[in-house]
Amino acid sequence: MKFRVEHDALAEAVAWVARALPSRPVVPVLSGLRLEAGDGLLALSCFDYELSAIAHVPAEVAEPGTALVPGRLLAEITRSLPGLPAEFGADGDVVSLTCGSAEFALVSLPLADYPGLPETPPLAGTIDGGDLAAAVAQVLPAASRDDTLPMLTAICLDIDGEAMTLAATDRYRLAVRDVAWAPAQPGLRAIALVPARTLADAARTMAPGERVEIGFTPGAAPAGRDPQPVEGVISFESRGRRLTGRLIGGEFIRYRSRFPDGYGCRAEVAAGSFTEAVRRVSLVADRASPVRLTFGEGQVVVEAQTEGRARAAETVTASFHGDEPAIAFSPQYLLDGLITAAAGTAPASTAPASIAPARQPAGSDGPAATVGAVTIRLEFTSPAKPALITLAGEDATAPGGAEPAFRYLVVPLRSPTRA
Repeated sequence: MKFRVEHDALAEAVAWVARALPSRPVVPVLSGLRLEAGDGLLALSCFDYELSAIAHVPAEVAEPGTALVPGRLLAEITRSLPGLPAEFGADGDVVSLTCGSAEFALVSLPLADYPGLPETPPLAGTIDGGDLAAAVAQVLPAASRDDTLPMLTAICLDIDGEAMTLAATDRYRLAVRDVAWAPAQPGLRAIALVPARTLADAARTMAPGERVEIGFTPGAAPAGRDPQPVEGVISFESRGRRLTGRLIGGEFIRYRSRFPDGYGCRAEVAAGSFTEAVRRVSLVADRASPVRLTFGEGQVVVEAQTEGRARAAETVTASFHGDEPAIAFSPQYLLDGLITAAAGTAPASTAPASIAPARQPAGSDGPAATVGAVTIRLEFTSPAKPALITLAGEDATAPGGAEPAFRYLVVPLRSPTRA
């Protein structure tokens, strides 16, 4: 094996594939990253029986061949290389890498013991990369991290014809986003539970205006009934990269029934000023301390306190209609809802950057920069029942429907006694 590849293309592809490497491989060979050179292309891939990733980059191939090298080590090396073409060669069980005056020799792993990549499932449909990446970014913070209920660590893809709904919940909040897509079969009806990490990693390769191909085997649904979740694997492919992962078994919650038909109270407030006020005030709140919202004539008072330590309050202009003027939330849950709701108005080209991290500490910098001059709508019935956060205005509605494209339902906390 002998080939030459441009530095930037190599570094970007290795970094992306290496993200799919297992942190604790069950056998050492699964820590490897596979290099296959031939026909003017270099294919980099990895697979741990749960998740596989493959990326193709142009290369000048002098001698076709295949080698398996330590994946994370290769990622660290390529990240530190000078911006010059890299040359690879193989001699026995040693793979050499030369870039400028830098030379490395990597001991290869046993290729015969490495599993073959899973087959690509049949095409189910296509979607604009920017649209899907933005939708993933909005629902991802609500996905659970508790592995005791695996189906809640997934993002549910609920497909009905030309509409795709993404939903995620950790039992304390529920995020739902509707997007348009093009099914391979007209009238396709399917549900797939995709691990949140898999979908987030796939979204990192997506760009506005570029088609993403989604593949899985749709299950049959009895007439008049919702389909059972698809089993097997799902793949996302765009720009010469394909990520394939196992789907999660089990049945997702009936999320549509969790949204009430109406609310007794409605508030509208500028996203930017409100989000920044919540961010500042929450600096004094600990994990058990809520942020309290008290609505009055043309304003909302945002306040939080930690008993015996600190208290903060800030007033923001707001409109309010209803007879329950106060409600309180977890600071992080409220911030996640405000940031992700407003992020839906950002240009599609900025969407992938808002995917990581899934959760941000209160007071940190992050996707709040995308909130801009938009209006957030907060609806609730009482301080003890879930509240709904959406984006106000015509642009907030889903394609072809009257419901908001993004909905964030969050359980309130018990309001503290004022100091």
